[in-house]
Amino acid sequence: MNKNYIFALMTAILLTACGKAEYGAPDLGGLYNRAAVRSHIEGNPVIVIPGILGSKLRDSESGQLVWGAFEKGTTNPETPEGARLIAIPMKKGAPLSELTDNVHSDGALDIVKVSLFGLPIELNAYVNILSTLGAGGYLDESLASNGMNQIDYGDDHFTCFQFDYDWRLDNVENARRLGEFIREKRAYILEEYKKRGIQRDNVKFDIVAHSMGGLLTRYYLRYGEEGLPSDGSLPELTWVGAEYVEKAIIIGTPSAGAIGSIETLVNGRDIGPFLPKYEAAIIGTFPSLYQQLPRTRHNAVRDQNRANVNLADPATWELFEWSLLDPEQDRVLQWLLPDVPDASERRAIALDHLTKSLERGIQFQEALDVPAAPPANLRIYLIAGDAIPTGAGITVSETGEIAITNYTPGDGTVTRASALMDERVGGQWALHLVSPVKWSNVMFLFNDHLGLTKSPAFSDNVLYLLLEHPMN
Repeated sequence: MNKNYIFALMTAILLTACGKAEYGAPDLGGLYNRAAVRSHIEGNPVIVIPGILGSKLRDSESGQLVWGAFEKGTTNPETPEGARLIAIPMKKGAPLSELTDNVHSDGALDIVKVSLFGLPIELNAYVNILSTLGAGGYLDESLASNGMNQIDYGDDHFTCFQFDYDWRLDNVENARRLGEFIREKRAYILEEYKKRGIQRDNVKFDIVAHSMGGLLTRYYLRYGEEGLPSDGSLPELTWVGAEYVEKAIIIGTPSAGAIGSIETLVNGRDIGPFLPKYEAAIIGTFPSLYQQLPRTRHNAVRDQNRANVNLADPATWELFEWSLLDPEQDRVLQWLLPDVPDASERRAIALDHLTKSLERGIQFQEALDVPAAPPANLRIYLIAGDAIPTGAGITVSETGEIAITNYTPGDGTVTRASALMDERVGGQWALHLVSPVKWSNVMFLFNDHLGLTKSPAFSDNVLYLLLEHPMN
């Protein structure tokens, strides 16, 4: 038989076979069930940390849900009472740490409940990541019925936790609370080991943190529960948080900030059609938003003459009358400051709050931007998106209006460069990544910001890192 004919026939068979091949999600249960049921004995306990907006908020006095649902009976930010509930209190001369209210976090936001025209709608938020990791024994029936909840951790799974937090607050404060949470859960696990006859006297945690949760995680790893000095200097970088953490998986975190932060601070936040708007003066009270602003040195915000706009300078915000300083937001300031009848005094209080938040934000960013390799006993992994055009640059008009004029690859919210903390942006290009963060490994997925946690590739690789990947 002609050799060319045989070659052509074999090629056709192979091409036909390749054309008919279908690939689906991996059998996670088959891959990881054996490791999962042993994870509480031989592996590290896991802490899941959601991003901004990812924890429910509830008023301690009334029990009312402040954030986490949009239906009848929940907090409406378009009323004076609702605005005061969701906003952080403002007081001239008082440090941010003293500006507290009765609102507290109340669990990770697994499902968002929305009511449109009286019809209830449920939207998945952190269902997938909680389900993948069995956080707190979490099991979502809708995922199980679809065959997505494949991991069996056994009946005595007790080593996966959700760290919910008040995402409005300073990330340094939430890093301190994370330290308290870790010490509390460590004592609990050691007691459970004792009860169950498990011979282990050392407990280290693995952390899986999404979006802003990665920022407070990185701060905790570097500085533990140490706060930022009041004189504006930086704390000593000790990596004390690594004493109880072995692996940190950071997902879609805006390490170099996000354009969406300035957009939200300037224009407020529309949640969706027919849903209430969160005005700029409300959001402008949140210290956490200022800690996610793009770095000025990365030239992300420019005026019409292409000159760099300094976001760290309160004078910039005064000039453009942004956020709390927008005259049209004075009606909202009246809601937030009902005991202050004078508009000029309200503006002075707002400027004081904005200035404190900016200063704190810059100090927080500088603490994270100190170049440092993690200790040998700690691994920091990054999962990021790089397939969706993502806002990377803003142009400011003479009157202060902003418009996104530059897009680069990312997850639709966080650019690839920001997730990497790529210092080549706005500076001199180099062949290899220049970053103050020494990543142990980086993985890119082709999903949007929240969709990163819904990807089968995410579940597969995170389970491998947590359950099977050796440290050495």
